[in-house]
Amino acid sequence: MRTFFFLLAVLFFLAPARNEFFDERCYNLKGKCANSCQKNEELVALCQKTLKCCKTLQPCGKNEEND
Repeated sequence: MRTFFFLLAVLFFLAPARNEFFDERCYNLKGKCANSCQKNEELVALCQKTLKCCKTLQPCGKNEEND
């Protein structure tokens, strides 16, 4: 029983670190965390607290690197 409480405590303290990892991943993908993505955005990852990481779609034939 002690092992169970120990594992529960470890998971409780690691949860914020895991959630921060998801937000950082979203920002590295140049996305933003939101409740839902708009029509001109696509879902590329997940954020903390059931938010979605949305990234704006690029129109065909246009690249950020070539502008």
